Amino acid sequence: ELSLLVMRGVFVAMQAAYILWAVLAEQRPRAAIATLMMFTCRGLLGCSTQLPLPAEFLGSGMDFPVGNVSFFLFYSGHVAGAVIASIDMRRVGRRRLAVLYDTLNLLQFVRLLACRGHYTIDLAVGVGAGLVFDMLAGWYLDSKNIDSGDNRCCSSCQKALVSQKLTS
Repeated sequence: ELSLLVMRGVFVAMQAAYILWAVLAEQRPRAAIATLMMFTCRGLLGCSTQLPLPAEFLGSGMDFPVGNVSFFLFYSGHVAGAVIASIDMRRVGRRRLAVLYDTLNLLQFVRLLACRGHYTIDLAVGVGAGLVFDMLAGWYLDSKNIDSGDNRCCSSCQKALVSQKLTS
């Protein structure tokens, strides 16, 4: 079980690192905006739909959070974050990396079902949430006339394209 937690942590760290790299190094904010929107919505849905625990509920040290605190977030943020990162990778032509993320996400999907970490609907809605929030982030950037950087893969590629245009 510990190895599964480590694998999940590594995959989540990979998602976060990729999204941070896209926004900080490549100046492509769309994936970061989509992720912020997704986690904000997830938190609001969780807070607005949680039910109080019965008075006779006996919590254990294995519960998260510990004690008699109701904790519920509707869809899988891990799955949605991986979908957002994968879409962004495809957008800039990193297809092999996107296939790797999709494969790892599918394995995560199976692990969460097998370990009863989420209901099936949480995982399916997580995929949909990733798609929807990526689209909403694109609409947001378009409405603000902000260059989302979707047409470049990195700043060094962009510099190479500019210098190539200047020489031709």
